[in-house]
Amino acid sequence: MGAEAYPKHQQELGRIIMKGQDRKRNNRVLTIGFTCVIVAICAVTEVRSQELKVGSGAAATENVFKKIQGPMETSLGIKLSIVASGPVEALKDLDKGTVMAAAGGLAVSDWMALMEKSGYKIADPNAYKSYIIGKDIVRVIVNKEVNASYFSKSDLKGIFTGAVSNWKAINGQDIPIQVVWGDKIPGTQELFQKEMMGGEAYAKSKLVSGTAAEVKEMVVRTRGAVGLAPMSLLDASVSAPRGPEVSRPITLLTKGEPSPLVTKMLEFLNGEGKKYLSQ
Repeated sequence: MGAEAYPKHQQELGRIIMKGQDRKRNNRVLTIGFTCVIVAICAVTEVRSQELKVGSGAAATENVFKKIQGPMETSLGIKLSIVASGPVEALKDLDKGTVMAAAGGLAVSDWMALMEKSGYKIADPNAYKSYIIGKDIVRVIVNKEVNASYFSKSDLKGIFTGAVSNWKAINGQDIPIQVVWGDKIPGTQELFQKEMMGGEAYAKSKLVSGTAAEVKEMVVRTRGAVGLAPMSLLDASVSAPRGPEVSRPITLLTKGEPSPLVTKMLEFLNGEGKKYLSQ
């Protein structure tokens, strides 16, 4: 009996050892799996951290950000998310911390004046850092049916204030003038009002649109329509009569020093990105 019991005891001991080895293997598998999950989470966090969100007006959106958006993501791995809300809302978002930078087609002093005019109080104008990232030319665009090749400053003032209500008054067809107002391009309209209209108010009777692209769309489909757009939006779908030039800097603002992602974008704009801005 004793001789037979010993092998059984040895067998039981072997089974216990094997179970222990299995548990160790399982623990190693769990540890490796847990490590992979942690690495994956870190990778996702890293990808998300490469998103750069900017608030923008029409000039910056069309002349700068849309042009570098794809190339910068390819070159630097930074996904540029554009909130095309206009310079007023962009600066409000910067103050709230929902965007890393705000950009608009106007000088800093004009931007601050626009914010004040909109009823938004800037606590400390010196809290912002400013960078010139481009230049834009504001163009007058008209529906293709309007037969016009040149506008004088006097013509433009009459058209946009409503003093001139029919195109025939300035050597055009007998078509009523429809001024298209973009409520998302206050910087563009503020500059034009200052430079071409002597500060006088826009026509009381006007069609309301949104962004510069939406203003253009309304001009295309509305007989007798006229509006404002950045140079980059001009194409064969609208007419852009010659006339006095209205140009402006495109300014980027940060609250305090720029974040690392904004710094990388500024470096890109001053280097590789220059070739895309000229396209």
